[in-house]
Amino acid sequence: MSLGAPIGVLLLAFGGPDSPEAIEPFMTNLMGGRKPPQVVVEKVKARYDLIGGKSPLPETTRLQAEALEKELGNNYKVFVGMRYWHPFISEAIEAMSKDGIRKVVAVSLSPHYAGVSTGAYQKGIEEALAATEADISIIMAGGWYDNSLYIDALVDNITTALKSFPDEVQDKVQYIFSAHSLPISHIEGGDPYVDQIKTTIDKVLAKLNIKNWHLAYQSKGGSQEPWLGPEAEEVMAELKALGQRDILVVPVSFASDHIETLYDIDIVQRGKAKELGLNFARAAALNISPKFIAALAEVVRKTQS
Repeated sequence: MSLGAPIGVLLLAFGGPDSPEAIEPFMTNLMGGRKPPQVVVEKVKARYDLIGGKSPLPETTRLQAEALEKELGNNYKVFVGMRYWHPFISEAIEAMSKDGIRKVVAVSLSPHYAGVSTGAYQKGIEEALAATEADISIIMAGGWYDNSLYIDALVDNITTALKSFPDEVQDKVQYIFSAHSLPISHIEGGDPYVDQIKTTIDKVLAKLNIKNWHLAYQSKGGSQEPWLGPEAEEVMAELKALGQRDILVVPVSFASDHIETLYDIDIVQRGKAKELGLNFARAAALNISPKFIAALAEVVRKTQS
């Protein structure tokens, strides 16, 4: 491939409101075009108010794209496509077409496959391609939940967070790997989400001397069907009852900070820990970690080769 014909890379993300005014339309997109009840909108706005009025995810994803483009070099051009907010996947494909890009590697920024995340991104690509006459070939990269550089990035963030505890208690710290919950029916229907999360955790454990660990779930939706559990707050209460005091939460299924880390973990889970009298810390999200960006580059090159 000549330098005159760059390979496109499409980073696929869930999206998030990039301003207070974007919250309601973002929620409408999330609900398939149905406008949410105003009481729900106000409840969500109140949560965003506590984390700065908007989601940092769109800006973080843009920075990830910039870092990845630099990591890959001159023969690649990286674009961002989001499922539920701008820039939409269709907008990214249109931009690639205008730039004359014909070959594209698409990478989901959701570490663990679920139909509601990576599956929805794939559907978005199919819909966008069907609606355009653009001569673009898009290859979907495989999962990277077991990529060694990704694992190393997680290990680095966990190791850094552990230092927030006094040396004498570090071997007693209880690690809660917190993942976004899903309806159990999705897993029963074939989503490999839980198995992939467990593989990621196993690879992290192989690099760290961690014995006291737990898998928990968070941020479940409002439907009445059964969701994956236990919730992180339940695990904290159980640990308190067992006489434990020191908790380190690892946001294992999130590549970027957004409302699920900044509100659900940093405010709700931290508040529960305080109520229980526990010492609480959180490992940082990957965001623009150099090792994480290197992992994405490795995924792109492997898919493209």
